[in-house]
Formats: sequence, structure tokens, C-alpha cells
Amino acid sequence: MVNLHGIFFMTLSMGGFAVEDLFLKILSETVPVSQILIYVGISATVLLSFISIIKRIPVLRNDIYSNKLFIIRSFSDMMGAVLIVTSISLMPLSTVSSILQALPLFITFGAVLFFKESVGWRRWSAVSFGFIGVILILKPGLSSFHPSSLIVLLAVACLALRDIVTRKISKDIHSITVSLYAFILTTVGGVFSIPFFGNFVTLTITQWFVVLTITLFGCFSYFMLVLATRKGDISVISPFRYSRLIFALVLAILVLNERPDTLTLFGAAIIVASGYYTIWRERSLTLK
Repeated sequence: MVNLHGIFFMTLSMGGFAVEDLFLKILSETVPVSQILIYVGISATVLLSFISIIKRIPVLRNDIYSNKLFIIRSFSDMMGAVLIVTSISLMPLSTVSSILQALPLFITFGAVLFFKESVGWRRWSAVSFGFIGVILILKPGLSSFHPSSLIVLLAVACLALRDIVTRKISKDIHSITVSLYAFILTTVGGVFSIPFFGNFVTLTITQWFVVLTITLFGCFSYFMLVLATRKGDISVISPFRYSRLIFALVLAILVLNERPDTLTLFGAAIIVASGYYTIWRERSLTLK
């Protein structure tokens, strides 16, 4: 039952993130990435602070600042946010979302290294198979290879570290608190990235509405993600991140009129297949 809750929260999170990515892509066409990070980070920080006050959730805790795992999680999340928004501004949304599906593969490695989970040759084979799909999407050596795709892979590594560490953070630190500090550091990441993305622009009413939409979906999705990684077993819930690809592809095709090429779709299908095999294998081992 605990894992079912984790799967449910993960699916909600991935759907929300897909919508957030769509609006990030739209906004990044006219607004610098650093400005987006700062505005969304500040908006989300204000919103979550308001919620924490209403619910009387303690966010200013001395044990947080001395908690190495919490610090590692927050900074890895900051780097992941900066890199993902950057890649979304440079590449087709469908391609970015496809590469992001490599996250469970990275998490499997981390689960072995940090949690000492036992992974047999079948699951390792599934992971290796999934990396073949990643290579097909990246297309190294071909004219369609996009150097910015390496930014996405670096973001995946940062997010994998974030999720692995989240599992080890003390349960008495509320999920709202975890989310709040993540958005505070997203703002910090935006400030440090200003020299790379140019001057700020004056936002229109429509653009402010998009910022608000990104904030709402971002907060909701992030909170669901934290709940998922704390409620369910990582090896069980991680493959359900693949649902983000389905949401993202539908939105990219219908709204942005993108047309992913055959290699991208084939690579994404391979990654999803390897993920679902991992789920099946995990259930088989549990039933024994």
C-alpha cells in the first residue's frame, strides 16, 4: 500500500512537471533563463512560506543548517533546476523530456552505491538496455546531435543525487520545508546565472500569468515528488517517472507543434521498456 501511494504521488508529480516544462519553454522564448529562475523561485518561496505559516510548519530549524544530507540535496536540486531550464530554452521540449527519462537509470546506480540494494544481472541488463535508448536520443556523431543535450545529462545526474539523498533525510523535516528551501536555492541559482543570460526584460501581464502558472504547477509537482520519494521504495517508484515522457510528448506535439524524429521516439521507447521491466522484476522478487 505504501508503494502504491508513492506511485500515485510520482505520477501526479510527473504530469505537473510536464505542464510546468511546457510553460517554461514558452516563457524562455522571450525571457532570460536567469530571470525565470529568480521570479519563479521567489514566487514559490512566498507561496510555500505562506502555507507553512498557516499550517504552523517550522522552517527555520537549526538542525537543517547542520544537516549535510539536506545541504547536499538542496544544492544538487539547485543545479538540476538551473540546468534543466537552460536546456529547455535551447532544445525541443520533446528531446529534453526524453533524455530526462534516464533519471531512473542513474537512481538505480545510486541505490546500489548508497542504499546497498541488491541488483541482479537482469536489472543491470535492463539499465544497460535503457542507456542504449539514451544514446539513440543523443545521436552522438550525427549531424542532428545537439551539444546542449549534455547539459540535460548533467542535470539528470544532479537530480538523481537529489532523490537518493531525499530518501535519507529525517522524516521529522516536513516536505513543505524541503520544498521551500529548494525554491530558495533556485532563486540563488538564478542570481548566479545572470551573467550567462543577459539583461532582464519587463514582463507583460500575460508573462506574469505564465510565471504564476509555472509557480503553482512547480510547487504542486515538487511537493508530490518529495512525498513520493519518502513514501515508496526508490526501486519501485522511480520507473513511474517515465509517465512524464507521455505527458510531455503529447503537450509538445499538440501545443508546440514539435515532431520528434524516429530515433528519439525509438530511444524513448527503449528507455520506457527497460523501466517497466525493472518494475516487473522488482515485483517478481518481492513475491518470492
